[in-house]
Amino acid sequence: MVEVNRKTRVLEGILPEAIPYERLMREETPTILKGVARDWPLTRKGLESPDAAMTYMLHFYQGRPVVGYTCAPELKGRYFYNQDVSGLNFQRDRVQLDHFLDLIRDEIGHPDARSYYIGSTDADLYLPGFREENDLVLNNPMFESNPPVVSVWIGNRTTATAHYDMSNNMACCIVGERRFTLFPPEQIANLYPGPLEPTPGGQVVSMVDFQNPDFKQHPRFADALRNAEVADLEPGDVLFYPALWWHHVEALSDFNTLVNYWWNTSPGYIDTPQNTLLHGLLSLRDRPDQEKRAWKALFDYYVFGPADLAGAHLPEHAKGDLAPMDEAGARRLRAKLLQRLNR
Repeated sequence: MVEVNRKTRVLEGILPEAIPYERLMREETPTILKGVARDWPLTRKGLESPDAAMTYMLHFYQGRPVVGYTCAPELKGRYFYNQDVSGLNFQRDRVQLDHFLDLIRDEIGHPDARSYYIGSTDADLYLPGFREENDLVLNNPMFESNPPVVSVWIGNRTTATAHYDMSNNMACCIVGERRFTLFPPEQIANLYPGPLEPTPGGQVVSMVDFQNPDFKQHPRFADALRNAEVADLEPGDVLFYPALWWHHVEALSDFNTLVNYWWNTSPGYIDTPQNTLLHGLLSLRDRPDQEKRAWKALFDYYVFGPADLAGAHLPEHAKGDLAPMDEAGARRLRAKLLQRLNR
């Protein structure tokens, strides 16, 4: 495994009802909130035994099939591509949670265990009532208009290859231990992103093998490591990291459970920038360099500069699409784009 010397910031002594959400969002720095979820019932059950944690979770399960992932022992839990990147290296099936937990239980203590993994699974939908007993205190006004998506992740020793998400994240290590290796968004080129699709879990992943990096094939990865930091999490620890930070996640115990909270602060009517990226590939990437430089200046002015800059010198009635965005404006602009794309 690669060595990273920088450790993620740790805040000790934070009470569950006093999570400093404003500070975290303002500073945009990955931060471990030590032990904030240590008193969750599931955390306590996990400290008793994997079986106690599984039994507790199944108390909430009502039989809705979940998506389970399985990969062979020799892959060491690395959910990735096959050798020639023509497909994925694991099997995906709809399974009953109780059956899947039995498979994990049977592999506990085996040095060559098969890898079992249940990725982002809606906690309220699949484990109704779970959050009534196990939940962060979401007492900040930003959650009133942007309620988080709360998901459960379950498995044995697995690795989620470095990737980014488009939301801010509070990752709660509840059962077992985990290691997050984190990279700021600016390190994207040094992480050698893979295909846009298919992807192992819905997001683009780094093509670097963190267990055995090939610096001849991926020389810039050395620069990424100089800008990386590691967050080692114990049961009850909560990790905050901002949207678009790359994170490589290793579940280090024979049974692991993580609960995460994804949220954005943009209004719901704002479109996803991922669509803009795809349209940029279609309309900008292969233009001559001098045109791309000119378009970059236009984007800096209209998009990446202050939101009110482009329309500041215009009378209100003349601003049109340059006016502050609201729900009605977003609908009009989306309709205009669809009309142009369908020509």
